Amino acid sequence: MSRIFSDWLKTFRNSINSYSYYIDFKKVYRQAENIKLEINLLNSLVGSREIEEDFEKLLRKYPECLKAIPFLLAVRQNKIFCQDEKGATSFRFDQETQSIQQYKYFMKKTGLFDLLQNHIISSLYDYVTGVEVGLDSNGRKNRGGHQMEDLVESYIKKTGHEYYKEMELKAIEEKWKISLSS
Repeated sequence: MSRIFSDWLKTFRNSINSYSYYIDFKKVYRQAENIKLEINLLNSLVGSREIEEDFEKLLRKYPECLKAIPFLLAVRQNKIFCQDEKGATSFRFDQETQSIQQYKYFMKKTGLFDLLQNHIISSLYDYVTGVEVGLDSNGRKNRGGHQMEDLVESYIKKTGHEYYKEMELKAIEEKWKISLSS
């Protein structure tokens, strides 16, 4: 039996992507909701003419708003390391460990004060939602891999043959009574 390669290629699909492949909006909304209060506190700085003074007042009254700052930079960690000609600092945003002056320096040097003060945005909540959409594009790799697994699995199931999905080493060794450790 001969096979014609070009005929086989014609059976390929353009893509395996489902509708849920592109963005996990539930995750995006959940992430934004988790810091909604802190984001809304920082939103009070949008358009401020005295951004540094207003930021200082905000931090003194609501230090918990620090928690939202990494999200504005598309960073998921609560620690951000920065350095320049003045030195190096590991900033914490889950608790107030630096002076307000240091946090002001961070906001100025990262461009966040400029973003807030000059009305480049009007809603930090909308901005954070957009940042989360961008960050979720990294999750697309995993979703693509899972889609391919599911597609291949559907074809294997149709054959009626026994198969195992993502078996751990211990399960393989127990099932077939072999040692794969060496």
